[in-house]
Amino acid sequence: MKVVITCKNFTASDHLKDTIEKKFEKLGKYFSKEIVANVMLSQERGKQRLEATINAKGTIFRAEEVNGDIYTCVDKVVDKLSSQMSRFKTKLQKKHKDHKEIMFAEVPDLPEETEDVKIVKTKKFDLLPMNAEEAIMQMELLEHSFYVFMNVETDSVSVVYKRNDGAYGLLDTRY
Repeated sequence: MKVVITCKNFTASDHLKDTIEKKFEKLGKYFSKEIVANVMLSQERGKQRLEATINAKGTIFRAEEVNGDIYTCVDKVVDKLSSQMSRFKTKLQKKHKDHKEIMFAEVPDLPEETEDVKIVKTKKFDLLPMNAEEAIMQMELLEHSFYVFMNVETDSVSVVYKRNDGAYGLLDTRY
């Protein structure tokens, strides 16, 4: 697995970069050498943020951590990613049975106490054509944290959502 480190409003020392690469080497045994782990380091309001994303041929693993100590962030993110691999090992094996991107023999099994994901409610609704601004207004009126709509600007299904920082995000689909 290759590790790509980028920084935003943050300067990473060589020691920190080495530490990140060593910690992510532990996750490297789960993936083929072609898989890339993108690690973003940033600083905001006096706290350090580390975001890591691993795209394994259609399955995306992502974890982030905000802390006063960037080295703590590294440890927690690696633990979260490892935990994700263990929690979803069986389901991922079924999805990737013919692929060699993920090395399932290396992924530790979790104790049997984990339960399957249950869908407890299903909703059906009409996709209404509108622009992103109208969708945000509708989302706020419903007091939801996201809203699915037919984007008239892109002629595709889109989702607007409220971010943790209070701003809004837009997910636009393509097919």
